[in-house]
Amino acid sequence: MANTNLIGLKDLRENTEEYINKVKRGREFTVVRKSKPVFKIAPVDAWGDEGIWEIVADFRALNEKGVPARDVLRSLRKNNGSRR
Repeated sequence: MANTNLIGLKDLRENTEEYINKVKRGREFTVVRKSKPVFKIAPVDAWGDEGIWEIVADFRALNEKGVPARDVLRSLRKNNGSRR
């Protein structure tokens, strides 16, 4: 059985959108040129950071669309000023 995760570079160029959609659904591919592996394409996480960031505070609990940065900074300045 042929490995369906191997694709030719020419095939990738000609069918880019198709492969993008497959990668979005979780598929990974090894791209070959002249029968030799050249690179891999694989999905990334939602932030594209491979999980190196962690959530410190999720302001969506206050507002599902988030909280403007200026409001957060204003609140931080107010809290820091009251502790001095």
